[in-house]
Amino acid sequence: MKLTRVLPVVALLMIGLIFGCKKDTNILPTSTNPLNSVTGVPRNQAIEFTFSEEMDPSTINTSTFILKQGNTAVPGVVTYLGKTATFTPTNVLSAATVYTATMTTGAKTLEGNSLASNSVWSFTTAGSSSAMAVVNLGSSINYLILAKTAITNIATSALTGDLGLSPAATSYITGFALTSATGYATSTQVTGNIYASDMVSPTPTNLTTAVNNMITAYNDAAGRSLPDFVELGSGNIGGKTLTPGLYKWTNTVIIPSDVTISGSSTDVWIFQIAGNLTMSAAKNITLSGGALAKNIFWQVAGQVTLGTTSHFEGIILAMTGITLQTGASMNGRALAQTAGILDQNAVTRPL
Repeated sequence: MKLTRVLPVVALLMIGLIFGCKKDTNILPTSTNPLNSVTGVPRNQAIEFTFSEEMDPSTINTSTFILKQGNTAVPGVVTYLGKTATFTPTNVLSAATVYTATMTTGAKTLEGNSLASNSVWSFTTAGSSSAMAVVNLGSSINYLILAKTAITNIATSALTGDLGLSPAATSYITGFALTSATGYATSTQVTGNIYASDMVSPTPTNLTTAVNNMITAYNDAAGRSLPDFVELGSGNIGGKTLTPGLYKWTNTVIIPSDVTISGSSTDVWIFQIAGNLTMSAAKNITLSGGALAKNIFWQVAGQVTLGTTSHFEGIILAMTGITLQTGASMNGRALAQTAGILDQNAVTRPL
Protein backbone atom coordinates (compact mmCIF):
# COMPACT_ATOMS: atom_id res chain seq x y z
CA MET A 1 0.00 0.00 0.00
CA LYS A 2 2.78 2.40 0.89
CA LEU A 3 4.72 1.66 -2.32
CA THR A 4 1.66 2.13 -4.52
CA ARG A 5 1.14 5.57 -3.03
CA VAL A 6 4.74 6.62 -3.60
CA LEU A 7 5.03 5.54 -7.23
CA PRO A 8 2.42 7.95 -8.67
CA VAL A 9 4.00 10.80 -6.76
CA VAL A 10 7.46 9.96 -8.09
CA ALA A 11 6.06 9.68 -11.61
CA LEU A 12 4.43 13.08 -11.34
CA LEU A 13 7.63 14.64 -10.06
CA MET A 14 9.60 13.15 -12.94
CA ILE A 15 7.09 14.47 -15.49
CA GLY A 16 7.20 17.90 -13.86
CA LEU A 17 10.98 17.97 -13.95
CA ILE A 18 11.06 16.94 -17.59
CA PHE A 19 8.54 19.49 -18.79
CA GLY A 20 9.57 22.16 -16.30
CA CYS A 21 13.16 22.14 -17.58
CA LYS A 22 12.10 22.51 -21.17
CA LYS A 23 12.70 26.05 -22.43
CA ASP A 24 10.62 27.77 -25.08
CA THR A 25 12.97 28.79 -27.88
CA ASN A 26 10.32 30.86 -29.65
CA ILE A 27 10.87 34.27 -28.05
CA LEU A 28 8.28 36.58 -29.55
CA PRO A 29 8.41 40.34 -30.18
CA THR A 30 5.71 42.21 -28.29
CA SER A 31 5.84 45.26 -30.55
CA THR A 32 7.97 47.43 -32.79
CA ASN A 33 8.09 51.21 -33.01
CA PRO A 34 7.54 52.29 -35.73
CA LEU A 35 5.10 49.59 -36.75
CA ASN A 36 5.64 47.64 -39.94
CA SER A 37 4.74 49.49 -43.17
CA VAL A 38 3.87 52.74 -41.39
CA THR A 39 4.56 56.02 -43.20
CA GLY A 40 5.30 59.56 -42.01
CA VAL A 41 7.81 58.50 -39.36
CA PRO A 42 9.72 61.51 -37.89
CA ARG A 43 13.28 61.59 -39.15
CA ASN A 44 14.73 61.93 -35.64
CA GLN A 45 12.80 58.98 -34.19
CA ALA A 46 14.64 56.13 -32.50
CA ILE A 47 13.68 52.58 -33.54
CA GLU A 48 12.40 50.19 -30.85
CA PHE A 49 11.93 46.43 -30.58
CA THR A 50 10.19 44.98 -27.51
CA PHE A 51 10.62 41.31 -26.59
CA SER A 52 8.15 39.06 -24.77
CA GLU A 53 10.70 38.43 -22.01
CA GLU A 54 13.91 39.87 -20.66
CA MET A 55 17.01 39.35 -22.78
CA ASP A 56 20.74 39.06 -22.20
CA PRO A 57 21.91 42.70 -22.65
CA SER A 58 25.28 41.54 -24.03
CA THR A 59 23.48 40.10 -27.08
CA ILE A 60 21.60 43.31 -27.89
CA ASN A 61 23.96 45.37 -30.04
CA THR A 62 24.56 46.70 -33.56
CA SER A 63 25.29 43.16 -34.76
CA THR A 64 21.85 41.90 -33.75
CA PHE A 65 19.77 45.09 -34.15
CA ILE A 66 20.34 46.43 -37.66
CA LEU A 67 18.86 49.34 -39.63
CA LYS A 68 19.36 49.65 -43.38
CA GLN A 69 18.40 52.00 -46.17
CA GLY A 70 18.37 49.69 -49.15
CA ASN A 71 21.55 47.65 -48.81
CA THR A 72 23.37 50.32 -46.82
CA ALA A 73 23.67 49.91 -43.07
CA VAL A 74 22.70 52.97 -41.03
CA PRO A 75 25.20 53.81 -38.25
CA GLY A 76 23.75 54.15 -34.79
CA VAL A 77 23.83 53.22 -31.11
CA VAL A 78 21.89 50.34 -29.57
CA THR A 79 20.70 50.37 -25.96
CA TYR A 80 18.59 47.91 -23.96
CA LEU A 81 16.31 48.57 -20.99
CA GLY A 82 13.66 46.31 -19.47
CA LYS A 83 12.45 44.29 -22.43
CA THR A 84 13.01 46.97 -25.08
CA ALA A 85 15.95 47.42 -27.43
CA THR A 86 16.44 50.88 -28.96
CA PHE A 87 18.40 51.79 -32.09
CA THR A 88 19.27 55.49 -32.23
CA PRO A 89 20.69 56.57 -35.63
CA THR A 90 23.88 58.61 -35.52
CA ASN A 91 22.45 61.03 -38.11
CA VAL A 92 18.88 62.07 -38.84
CA LEU A 93 17.19 59.83 -41.37
CA SER A 94 16.56 60.97 -44.93
CA ALA A 95 13.18 62.36 -45.93
CA ALA A 96 10.53 60.21 -47.65
CA THR A 97 12.77 57.15 -47.54
CA VAL A 98 12.06 53.48 -46.84
CA TYR A 99 14.15 51.90 -44.06
CA THR A 100 14.30 48.25 -43.00
CA ALA A 101 15.00 47.18 -39.41
CA THR A 102 16.05 43.68 -38.38
CA MET A 103 16.35 41.97 -35.02
CA THR A 104 18.36 38.80 -35.58
CA THR A 105 18.32 35.45 -33.81
CA GLY A 106 21.63 36.47 -32.25
CA ALA A 107 19.62 38.27 -29.56
CA LYS A 108 19.17 35.77 -26.73
CA THR A 109 17.72 35.38 -23.28
CA LEU A 110 19.96 34.68 -20.29
CA GLU A 111 19.06 31.00 -20.77
CA GLY A 112 20.29 31.15 -24.37
CA ASN A 113 16.91 31.15 -26.13
CA SER A 114 16.34 33.30 -29.19
CA LEU A 115 13.77 34.33 -31.76
CA ALA A 116 12.61 31.49 -34.01
CA SER A 117 13.80 33.57 -36.99
CA ASN A 118 14.98 37.07 -37.79
CA SER A 119 12.27 39.69 -37.21
CA VAL A 120 12.18 42.20 -40.10
CA TRP A 121 9.98 45.26 -40.58
CA SER A 122 10.03 48.42 -42.72
CA PHE A 123 8.79 52.00 -42.46
CA THR A 124 8.88 55.22 -44.46
CA THR A 125 10.10 58.53 -43.07
CA ALA A 126 8.19 61.81 -43.21
CA GLY A 127 9.02 64.78 -45.38
CA SER A 128 9.33 65.12 -49.10
CA SER A 129 12.08 64.72 -51.64
CA SER A 130 10.94 68.03 -53.15
CA ALA A 131 11.40 71.42 -51.53
CA MET A 132 8.86 72.48 -48.91
CA ALA A 133 6.82 75.55 -49.87
CA VAL A 134 7.43 78.81 -48.03
CA VAL A 135 4.69 80.29 -45.86
CA ASN A 136 2.80 82.93 -47.85
CA LEU A 137 2.80 86.10 -45.73
CA GLY A 138 0.52 88.03 -48.05
CA SER A 139 0.71 91.77 -47.44
CA SER A 140 2.10 91.24 -43.92
CA ILE A 141 5.42 90.80 -45.71
CA ASN A 142 5.45 94.60 -46.08
CA TYR A 143 6.10 95.04 -42.35
CA LEU A 144 9.16 94.54 -40.21
CA ILE A 145 7.00 94.58 -37.08
CA LEU A 146 3.25 94.04 -37.18
CA ALA A 147 1.08 93.85 -34.07
CA LYS A 148 -2.57 94.14 -33.01
CA THR A 149 -2.55 95.69 -29.53
CA ALA A 150 0.67 97.70 -29.04
CA ILE A 151 4.22 98.39 -30.17
CA THR A 152 6.30 99.53 -27.22
CA ASN A 153 9.89 100.72 -27.51
CA ILE A 154 12.62 101.81 -25.12
CA ALA A 155 14.96 104.08 -27.05
CA THR A 156 17.16 103.91 -28.82
CA SER A 157 16.36 101.13 -31.31
CA ALA A 158 17.42 100.88 -34.96
CA LEU A 159 14.68 99.36 -37.10
CA THR A 160 14.98 98.87 -40.85
CA GLY A 161 11.52 98.37 -42.33
CA ASP A 162 7.93 99.51 -41.83
CA LEU A 163 5.94 99.11 -38.60
CA GLY A 164 2.18 98.49 -38.47
CA LEU A 165 -0.43 98.40 -35.69
CA SER A 166 -4.10 97.42 -36.02
CA PRO A 167 -6.77 97.54 -34.69
CA ALA A 168 -5.08 99.58 -31.93
CA ALA A 169 -4.50 103.28 -32.60
CA THR A 170 -1.38 105.44 -32.87
CA SER A 171 -1.39 106.17 -29.13
CA TYR A 172 -0.41 102.53 -28.53
CA ILE A 173 2.85 103.02 -30.43
CA THR A 174 5.22 104.38 -27.80
CA GLY A 175 8.89 105.23 -27.41
CA PHE A 176 9.53 106.47 -30.97
CA ALA A 177 8.95 110.25 -30.82
CA LEU A 178 6.69 110.09 -33.88
CA THR A 179 6.48 112.77 -36.54
CA SER A 180 3.06 112.71 -38.19
CA ALA A 181 2.56 112.68 -41.96
CA THR A 182 -0.38 111.95 -44.24
CA GLY A 183 -1.38 108.33 -43.65
CA TYR A 184 1.78 107.43 -41.72
CA ALA A 185 4.35 108.64 -39.22
CA THR A 186 8.14 108.62 -39.07
CA SER A 187 10.79 108.30 -36.40
CA THR A 188 14.56 108.74 -36.31
CA GLN A 189 14.72 105.18 -34.95
CA VAL A 190 12.97 103.70 -37.98
CA THR A 191 14.27 103.48 -41.54
CA GLY A 192 10.80 103.21 -43.00
CA ASN A 193 7.29 104.32 -42.09
CA ILE A 194 5.02 103.68 -39.12
CA TYR A 195 1.34 102.93 -39.67
CA ALA A 196 -1.65 102.66 -37.30
CA SER A 197 -5.35 101.98 -37.76
CA ASP A 198 -6.50 105.53 -36.97
CA MET A 199 -4.45 107.17 -39.72
CA VAL A 200 -6.04 108.43 -42.93
CA SER A 201 -7.12 106.16 -45.78
CA PRO A 202 -5.95 103.82 -47.23
CA THR A 203 -3.85 102.95 -44.15
CA PRO A 204 -6.67 101.37 -42.06
CA THR A 205 -7.74 99.10 -44.91
CA ASN A 206 -4.15 98.12 -45.72
CA LEU A 207 -3.48 97.26 -42.10
CA THR A 208 -6.67 95.19 -41.74
CA THR A 209 -5.62 93.17 -44.78
CA ALA A 210 -2.07 92.75 -43.46
CA VAL A 211 -3.26 91.55 -40.04
CA ASN A 212 -5.67 89.08 -41.64
CA ASN A 213 -2.84 87.83 -43.88
CA MET A 214 -0.60 87.48 -40.82
CA ILE A 215 -3.21 85.26 -39.14
CA THR A 216 -3.65 83.22 -42.33
CA ALA A 217 0.11 82.74 -42.51
CA TYR A 218 0.20 81.64 -38.86
CA ASN A 219 -2.53 79.07 -39.54
CA ASP A 220 -0.73 77.85 -42.66
CA ALA A 221 2.50 77.28 -40.73
CA ALA A 222 0.64 75.64 -37.82
CA GLY A 223 -1.31 73.38 -40.16
CA ARG A 224 1.58 71.82 -42.05
CA SER A 225 1.47 68.05 -41.55
CA LEU A 226 3.87 65.09 -41.43
CA PRO A 227 6.74 66.82 -39.61
CA ASP A 228 10.28 65.73 -40.38
CA PHE A 229 11.32 66.19 -36.75
CA VAL A 230 9.16 65.74 -33.63
CA GLU A 231 10.10 66.92 -30.11
CA LEU A 232 13.72 67.41 -31.17
CA GLY A 233 15.91 67.73 -28.08
CA SER A 234 12.75 67.54 -25.95
CA GLY A 235 12.43 71.25 -26.73
CA ASN A 236 16.05 72.19 -25.99
CA ILE A 237 17.63 72.98 -29.36
CA GLY A 238 20.73 74.68 -27.98
CA GLY A 239 23.93 73.63 -29.75
CA LYS A 240 22.11 71.92 -32.61
CA THR A 241 22.50 72.32 -36.35
CA LEU A 242 19.04 72.47 -37.90
CA THR A 243 18.68 71.14 -41.43
CA PRO A 244 15.74 72.05 -43.70
CA GLY A 245 12.33 70.61 -42.87
CA LEU A 246 9.22 70.79 -40.73
CA TYR A 247 9.79 70.66 -36.95
CA LYS A 248 7.09 70.15 -34.32
CA TRP A 249 7.02 70.54 -30.53
CA THR A 250 4.01 70.13 -28.25
CA ASN A 251 5.49 72.34 -25.55
CA THR A 252 8.01 75.13 -24.97
CA VAL A 253 11.25 75.47 -26.94
CA ILE A 254 14.40 76.97 -25.42
CA ILE A 255 17.65 78.13 -26.99
CA PRO A 256 20.19 78.16 -24.12
CA SER A 257 23.23 77.99 -26.42
CA ASP A 258 24.11 78.93 -29.99
CA VAL A 259 22.19 77.31 -32.88
CA THR A 260 23.13 76.91 -36.55
CA ILE A 261 20.54 76.77 -39.33
CA SER A 262 22.21 75.07 -42.28
CA GLY A 263 20.95 74.75 -45.83
CA SER A 264 20.81 76.39 -49.24
CA SER A 265 19.16 79.62 -50.36
CA THR A 266 16.11 77.68 -51.60
CA ASP A 267 15.63 75.51 -48.52
CA VAL A 268 12.74 76.14 -46.09
CA TRP A 269 12.39 75.67 -42.34
CA ILE A 270 9.10 75.73 -40.42
CA PHE A 271 9.15 75.41 -36.63
CA GLN A 272 5.78 74.58 -35.03
CA ILE A 273 5.89 75.42 -31.30
CA ALA A 274 2.82 74.83 -29.13
CA GLY A 275 4.29 76.65 -26.11
CA ASN A 276 6.70 79.54 -25.66
CA LEU A 277 9.97 80.23 -27.47
CA THR A 278 12.73 81.53 -25.20
CA MET A 279 16.24 82.45 -26.27
CA SER A 280 18.85 83.00 -23.57
CA ALA A 281 20.96 86.13 -23.22
CA ALA A 282 23.96 86.57 -25.53
CA LYS A 283 23.14 83.51 -27.64
CA ASN A 284 23.09 83.50 -31.43
CA ILE A 285 21.37 81.83 -34.33
CA THR A 286 23.81 81.59 -37.24
CA LEU A 287 22.99 80.81 -40.86
CA SER A 288 25.27 78.61 -42.95
CA GLY A 289 25.40 77.11 -46.45
CA GLY A 290 23.45 79.99 -47.99
CA ALA A 291 20.35 79.68 -45.75
CA LEU A 292 18.16 82.80 -45.83
CA ALA A 293 16.16 84.29 -42.97
CA LYS A 294 13.21 84.93 -45.29
CA ASN A 295 12.76 81.15 -45.63
CA ILE A 296 12.75 80.44 -41.87
CA PHE A 297 9.37 80.53 -40.10
CA TRP A 298 8.85 80.27 -36.34
CA GLN A 299 5.15 79.60 -35.60
CA VAL A 300 4.73 80.08 -31.85
CA ALA A 301 1.45 79.65 -29.95
CA GLY A 302 2.87 81.19 -26.78
CA GLN A 303 5.16 84.08 -25.90
CA VAL A 304 8.42 84.76 -27.74
CA THR A 305 11.31 86.21 -25.69
CA LEU A 306 14.73 87.00 -27.15
CA GLY A 307 17.28 87.48 -24.36
CA THR A 308 19.53 90.49 -23.90
CA THR A 309 22.16 90.93 -26.65
CA SER A 310 21.03 87.72 -28.37
CA HIS A 311 20.78 87.47 -32.16
CA PHE A 312 17.85 85.83 -33.94
CA GLU A 313 17.19 84.81 -37.56
CA GLY A 314 13.86 84.26 -39.27
CA ILE A 315 10.23 85.30 -39.37
CA ILE A 316 8.30 85.01 -36.12
CA LEU A 317 4.57 84.31 -36.39
CA ALA A 318 3.33 84.54 -32.79
CA MET A 319 -0.21 84.07 -31.53
CA THR A 320 0.68 86.16 -28.49
CA GLY A 321 3.46 88.69 -27.84
CA ILE A 322 7.04 89.10 -29.02
CA THR A 323 9.57 90.64 -26.63
CA LEU A 324 13.11 91.63 -27.58
CA GLN A 325 15.06 92.29 -24.41
CA THR A 326 17.78 94.94 -24.09
CA GLY A 327 20.21 94.93 -27.01
CA ALA A 328 18.78 91.86 -28.77
CA SER A 329 19.05 91.92 -32.56
CA MET A 330 17.10 90.21 -35.26
CA ASN A 331 17.30 89.59 -39.00
CA GLY A 332 13.70 88.82 -39.89
CA ARG A 333 10.17 89.94 -39.08
CA ALA A 334 8.22 90.08 -35.83
CA LEU A 335 4.54 89.45 -36.58
CA ALA A 336 2.54 89.31 -33.33
CA GLN A 337 -1.18 88.81 -32.74
CA THR A 338 -0.89 90.87 -29.55
CA ALA A 339 2.04 93.21 -28.77
CA GLY A 340 5.59 93.79 -29.90
CA ILE A 341 7.96 95.02 -27.15
CA LEU A 342 11.38 96.51 -27.98
CA ASP A 343 14.31 97.68 -25.89
CA GLN A 344 17.27 99.24 -27.71
CA ASN A 345 17.13 96.65 -30.46
CA ALA A 346 18.46 96.35 -34.00
CA VAL A 347 15.95 94.67 -36.29
CA THR A 348 16.43 94.37 -40.06
CA ARG A 349 14.03 92.99 -42.65
CA PRO A 350 15.36 89.87 -44.41
CA LEU A 351 16.50 90.13 -48.01
